[in-house]
Amino acid sequence: MTTETTPTETTPTSTTDVDTNTKTIPPWNVILVNDDDHSFDYVIMMLISVFGFPPTRGMQHAEEVDVAGRAILVTTSQELAELRQEQIHSFGPDPLVKHCKGSMTCDIEPA
Repeated sequence: MTTETTPTETTPTSTTDVDTNTKTIPPWNVILVNDDDHSFDYVIMMLISVFGFPPTRGMQHAEEVDVAGRAILVTTSQELAELRQEQIHSFGPDPLVKHCKGSMTCDIEPA
């Protein structure tokens, strides 16, 4: 006598609740503030170094800061905004401007 087995199907007996309420990290703006102590070349070099912007984008931001008094450079997480602000503040004085004593001013604020 042979016993034949048949495949069995299993169906889930319980359901798992999936949390669909994801929380997003609020964005922050990194804002460069205009002054008369830094050259366009300095601003462009700093933006290339800190943000990896191409020279043309650095020039656009330099012009915007000069005309509008400030420019939003990037919108990102608060942690990265704080890092970028620190990098700008520690970039140092403009070697092309004799009376320049330090880095540019950079603010961060919620977007």
